[in-house]
Amino acid sequence: MNYEAKTERKTRYFSEKEPKFILNNQYNMSEINWSDFAKVDMRVGTVTEVRDFPKARKPAYQLVVDFGELGIKKSSAQITINYSPEDLIGKQVVAVVNFPSKQIANFMSECLVLGAVDDQGVVTLLEPNLSCENGLRVA
Repeated sequence: MNYEAKTERKTRYFSEKEPKFILNNQYNMSEINWSDFAKVDMRVGTVTEVRDFPKARKPAYQLVVDFGELGIKKSSAQITINYSPEDLIGKQVVAVVNFPSKQIANFMSECLVLGAVDDQGVVTLLEPNLSCENGLRVA
């Protein structure tokens, strides 16, 4: 069965293989302890480049994000419904920077840009309320 998500800008289809928390805002993850959370390195970075990603299975952008002293990292992000490339340039985002790199089509994603996912799978990026230094740790 496929689920259809309609928004003002695009239509997105979901398969049953998608995690259920993405489809219906529920989660069924096990409880973690503080040491588990402390292993996740979340940092603030600024988007410096955005490219369309036509080879991705689902509509996505290729982002280049500046994390200050941590350097520049690339990410694939399925955020095309809420954001145009012009919206993203200069935007500060929060990302997990200590996942191993992941090949997505012909692109190597080096970090995971974080966002809130609604019932239709539409992502709203997490971003600092005030401008801050690139590379700052999120805790």
